[in-house]
Order: sequence, then C-alpha cells, then structure tokens
Amino acid sequence: MPREDYQQQLADLEDDVLYMSEVVLERFRMGLDALERKDADLAREVIEGDHEINELYLDLEQDCIDLFALQQPVAGDLRFIAASFKIITDLERIGDLATNLGEYALEAERDVFPDVDIQSIGDETLDMVEDAMAAYAAQEPEDCFEIAERDDDIDAHCEAASETVVRDLIETELDEREGIDEDDIETFMTEVSRLLLTIRDLERVGDHAVNIAARTLYMVENDDALIY
Repeated sequence: MPREDYQQQLADLEDDVLYMSEVVLERFRMGLDALERKDADLAREVIEGDHEINELYLDLEQDCIDLFALQQPVAGDLRFIAASFKIITDLERIGDLATNLGEYALEAERDVFPDVDIQSIGDETLDMVEDAMAAYAAQEPEDCFEIAERDDDIDAHCEAASETVVRDLIETELDEREGIDEDDIETFMTEVSRLLLTIRDLERVGDHAVNIAARTLYMVENDDALIY
C-alpha cells in the first residue's frame, strides 16, 4: 500500500474515533434527559440506538486490526493505533451506560430525588469525556493530567450523592412514614436502588474519561503514568 494511503487510513481512523465519541456523548445526554423527564419515547430511542454504537465499535476494531496486521506500525503510529483501539472500548462501554440510563428511565416510578443533582453530575462527567477526546484529537498531554485530577471531584460528588440517598431516603423518610404497606416499601426501595445504580454509572463514565486521557498521554509521550 502506498505511504500516502497508509497515512490517510490513520487520519480516517482518528476521524472515525472522534465521530464515535460524538454519537456516544449524544446518547448519554439523551439518557440523562430521559431519566430527568421520565420520557419513555426518548428512553427507548437511547436503548434502540445502542446497536449503532456497537456497529461503530466493531468496524473500528476491525480497522485497527487491519492496520496492525497489514502495516506493522512502529513507534508513534503503533501507539496511536493501540490507543485508539483502547479508546473505542471505553466509548462502547459509555454507550452501554447510556443504555442503562434509558432502562432506568423506563422503570422509574417517582421523580429523581431533589437533593441529588443527577443532571449536574452527569454534565461534569460528559465534560470530562469531551475534554479527553479533545486532548486525543489535539495530542495535548497536559490536558490528560488535568482530566485525571477532575475525576477526584466526580468521585467525591458521587459518594456524597450516594450518602444523601441512603441517609435521607432510608433512615429519615422511611422512619417518618406511617401506615406504609409492604408493596409501597418494595417500590420505594427499588427506586432507591435504581438511583444508587445511576450514581454508580455516572462515576464509571468519569473513570472511562480518565482511561481515554491515560491512553492519549501514552500515545503522545509514551508515558504510562495514568494507566492503572
């Protein structure tokens, strides 16, 4: 294959990875909106759209395999392809978490607990992923460290949100209720569990953003400081 064709393949791979990230981020935003509004139609659109993300992943996985097998890349090109391969895996998993949000929205029977700002935490995690992908596109190593540091804030917000749910919903609200029957308790506890799972999934999105930043740093500077 002529050298210019090989370089075009590398450029196309980067463009396609960035496109996949746009699709994934859009679906996750839709999942958050569906959950906030308990919008069943939007939730189903997120769930049904998961196959598109899976297809994008499989196509890009094959592109990476072909480049490994046919071009035998070395040095920077090798790191770029390997990093892209790992990044699409993180993006696919974020897509799965978006599907979870769609499913939670379909099952929800009560409003999101007002003292837990799911949308705000979701916005923070999505910003992290967007910035991680921007660092990938710009090959900017310093941004990778900054993204990793922000994950501590996400973890702290998620931990505080979980503690609020457990403390206020279980210890306080249930204690104050009178005459609640078993069915009401079961429904209530199911909603508590679903909210805790939502918080956990948002935290995982932050973790995937750090993974993307870590692979970008390795790609650019051959530095594995953030890979763990």
